[in-house]
Amino acid sequence: MSVDAFTVLAEPTRRLILGRLLEDESGVNELVEALDISQPRVSKQLKVLREAGFVTCRTEAQRRIYRIQPGPFQALDDWLQPYRALWDRHLDALERHLDNLE
Repeated sequence: MSVDAFTVLAEPTRRLILGRLLEDESGVNELVEALDISQPRVSKQLKVLREAGFVTCRTEAQRRIYRIQPGPFQALDDWLQPYRALWDRHLDALERHLDNLE
């Protein structure tokens, strides 16, 4: 898992785009309208997301349709798993402590 994934996701516009693409695949103009962001900015961020492997693009007539690629998200999830386990242990300990107070 590369730190580059975190750099890609650090940009708020990219996260907005990914959030919209999570609902359904979309063309650039649909993203511009839905997110109220300029077309050049959306296109620039889609390029970064595509180059990082977070989205793929297919051409349909004159339109480019973007969709999320799950691979990078799985890599992020794998990286986060030990931290999730740490929180689970702490929450379990808190639950035991609260049970003992009753």
